[in-house]
Amino acid sequence: MFDRPGTGTDAVLVGLDLGAADYAEGLEEIQLLASSAGVMARALVKGRRARPDAAFFAGKGKVEEIRRVVAESGARLVIFNHELSPIQERNLERALDCRVVDRVSLILDIFAQRARTHEGKLQVELAQLEHLATRLVRGWTHLERQRGGIGLRGPGETQLETDRRLLGKRVKVLKEKLAKVRAQRTVQRRARRRSNLLQASLVGYTNAGKSTLFNRIARADVFAMDRLFATLDTTTRRVHTANGAGVALSDTVGFIRRLPHTLVAAFRATLEETAEASMLLHVVDASSADRAAQIAAVDQVLAEIGAEEIPQVLVMNKIDLTRLPARVERDQYGRISRVWVSAKTGDGIEGVRLALEEYVDQALAPAQINQTAAA
Repeated sequence: MFDRPGTGTDAVLVGLDLGAADYAEGLEEIQLLASSAGVMARALVKGRRARPDAAFFAGKGKVEEIRRVVAESGARLVIFNHELSPIQERNLERALDCRVVDRVSLILDIFAQRARTHEGKLQVELAQLEHLATRLVRGWTHLERQRGGIGLRGPGETQLETDRRLLGKRVKVLKEKLAKVRAQRTVQRRARRRSNLLQASLVGYTNAGKSTLFNRIARADVFAMDRLFATLDTTTRRVHTANGAGVALSDTVGFIRRLPHTLVAAFRATLEETAEASMLLHVVDASSADRAAQIAAVDQVLAEIGAEEIPQVLVMNKIDLTRLPARVERDQYGRISRVWVSAKTGDGIEGVRLALEEYVDQALAPAQINQTAAA
């Protein structure tokens, strides 16, 4: 019989090189994720493998090294910068005698800490339960024991079967509640369309500065902080442009490489604000050496939600951390393709406003032509 060990905030981080090009950046990211979750990283264990081990993900020698580092550091938690199978997680906890968490569980934990609105909490809980559902398949042995239950289960039902049934009921309730949220958002979008209010969304890698930029453009007070996933809840504000029209600008949750599919599915209602937009302001941390990979990661998530064809303007943010000047770049058709700004200082913000204004002008031009022809 094996019951999962307790946990703590002191952790040993593990990142194995499986041949990915972004291995070094991944190590930096897992440290930032751990810090964002309130975890104190006591050590970082690295290694190289051709492929994951079926039983432990890491090899036996590496598992022994991790066990030794855990004992020396006094940590009660091990965080893998990888997605572990239920059996790997269980085997590692037995071998290391401490709680083991994978990358997916860590991100879910951060989301649980950040959720503030009712909708956000519903979405995070759904993602957590759907992730947990995979853990109930050949999961912990204490879930397989048969227990007595008053008013909960029928004769002969095991604890594992009860957990599956109760979890399934809760998932169903959450999906029904989120369906109502989805319907409400659809009604709001229709109302904006009837008022001829065009939609634009801020998207980007987590901690790229989307919320700071949103506050600067929309004169809002959305929570913004220099940490991963500071914002989970979508906020929409009307931004007035120089031509007298307006844009419904939405600030959205940040993306990350290998974003758990359970999160993408659970946040479908929120991400529809992005999928239904007519224009995307793709905010990029221009000071990051990993910005090309981050842009690719965001584009991958956009493709997952069906938003890959929506026109984008790249907003190269944080030029205050570089020596790059504020400027606007145009493509071969004369359209704005990139804007270099500092959302923190406001330098170059007028370039973003210009991109929104030109987008509005282009969108309204066909309607104005039709009105002239009808007259």
